[in-house]
Amino acid sequence: MLPEGTLAVLDRIAGRGNRSRVISDAVLHYIQAHGRATIRKRLEAGYRANADENLRIAMQWFPLEDEAWQASGAGRKKSA
Repeated sequence: MLPEGTLAVLDRIAGRGNRSRVISDAVLHYIQAHGRATIRKRLEAGYRANADENLRIAMQWFPLEDEAWQASGAGRKKSA
């Protein structure tokens, strides 16, 4: 059951005989958008919860990565 106002808007948008299709499309769109937002929030929470550990790991590996970068020659400035 839908409120009369909602039905009136639906009938203007859907046209005769298309209510079910429009409702189905709207529900699927809502679920997809809501799902993306939920996943985004969960990922952000995970990143924030692990930020200190990730920074610690990155700082441990930085000297080795810098050494490899310098040894590769990519870290040297090209002379003109």
